[in-house]
Amino acid sequence: MNLKIERLNNTIMREVSMILETEIKDKDIKFVTVTAVKTTSDLSFCKIYVTVLNDDRRTEIMKALNNASGFIRKLLSERIEVRHIPKLEFIFDESIEYGKRIEDKIKEIYKDEKKENSSSVNIDE
Repeated sequence: MNLKIERLNNTIMREVSMILETEIKDKDIKFVTVTAVKTTSDLSFCKIYVTVLNDDRRTEIMKALNNASGFIRKLLSERIEVRHIPKLEFIFDESIEYGKRIEDKIKEIYKDEKKENSSSVNIDE
């Protein structure tokens, strides 16, 4: 990945996190964590991957984030010195849930194997 874009991604991630924490008035949006940022090579689009604390209201929170993207983009333009701030799109990051499911499966397999090993009788006669 281009070093300039990677540096911009890190800056956008840091600044969007600060904006969500300090500037946005919606209480639900305050409990959003930015996990990754991917900007296109022409700097026209930026996908911001987030997780939410209140999973029951994920759809509403994601809708509110995307509705606030213009406001967030305006604040970014005041904080970051680039010629053009990319169009922002917020996407729910499912990788954490996916990792948790894999971890749960591994624990389940480990527990099953442990149960099998303890229930089998070893007869050496």
